[in-house]
Amino acid sequence: METLPKKGPYRQALAAIRRINQSRIFIISFGIVIIILLIWRIVVVARQTPFPPQYWAFQIINGLVLGGVYALVALGYTMVYGILFMINFAHGEVMMMGGFAGFFTLQLLTTLGWTEGSPYLSALSILLVIAAGMIVSVLTGVALERIAYRPLRTAPRLVPLISAIGASFFLQYSALRIFGVTPHNYRKPELISGGWAIGETGIFVTRTGVFIFVTSILMMIGLFLIVKRSKMGRAMRAVAEDKEIASLMGVDIDKVIAFTFALGSALAGAGGVMFGFHNTVMRFNTGFIPGLKAFTAAVLGGIGNIPGAMFGSLLLGVIEALGPSALGVPTEYKDVIAFSILVLVLIFRPTGLLGEVLTEKKA
Repeated sequence: METLPKKGPYRQALAAIRRINQSRIFIISFGIVIIILLIWRIVVVARQTPFPPQYWAFQIINGLVLGGVYALVALGYTMVYGILFMINFAHGEVMMMGGFAGFFTLQLLTTLGWTEGSPYLSALSILLVIAAGMIVSVLTGVALERIAYRPLRTAPRLVPLISAIGASFFLQYSALRIFGVTPHNYRKPELISGGWAIGETGIFVTRTGVFIFVTSILMMIGLFLIVKRSKMGRAMRAVAEDKEIASLMGVDIDKVIAFTFALGSALAGAGGVMFGFHNTVMRFNTGFIPGLKAFTAAVLGGIGNIPGAMFGSLLLGVIEALGPSALGVPTEYKDVIAFSILVLVLIFRPTGLLGEVLTEKKA
């Protein structure tokens, strides 16, 4: 019987396959242990402190509203990554700038009396606040692309990443010097204040929550149609597939990338205004944690995947809302739960739940 050589490519390949299989077995076993511990903890908490169904329904609604805000920011991450393969860590600060622009516009309109009384003026004031946030965020995002990222486009991928982190801190502390440390409180227009009680279920739905969720879904659908049906959307997909060939076919690469940043920044600006309406507070560092959570949501759904970013954001919002109560921990631990999900996804499913969108060149 012929024996295999002790050394050689065949033996090395077998050893590599064996190591990969052992690593997969360890990861799967580790994941099963974590799932069992989570289920055990949830069962124990449910027996000790049973919550009524109305409580869980209310938390799910809050999670969907928060997930809608995360989705508007996560779409900017996923679009930029799909074209440049870089993570724009300053995107949360772009959201923050839009939130401040919306706040000052809202203050002006409140002074003029547009936010109360006539429902038409109140609706117009809400549209103007969102438009102001989107415009300022677009200007911020396009300026970032032109100053901080375009000169580094041919540099190694780590260099633009470091530039993005620097831009994030620059915008944060610029806002600190301009707007100060004092929190700026959003005052909700009369049209979206209050809410409705659903029958005799005890569930209360806020008008602000419904407005944020519906507006977020409409904006996400609009983005999807732009990317899939418009001429600029086709150019964006072509640049994401292969920049050199797209350039040879007459596509203006710089224009497409600038448009991508503008589109993602506009959604982030709207997200900043929505976050202001939801939390009623805007600070110089407001965009940092939501920006990281939006990145987590993009990774959860599949970075570079637009439907994945939407799904991951809504799922993360619901998990963040339900997690502390289900695990029996204080609400302050919601950030720990969100970022633990990021670690677990990177370990067990690096491509996200719906899969990462890869070009042939990257694959």
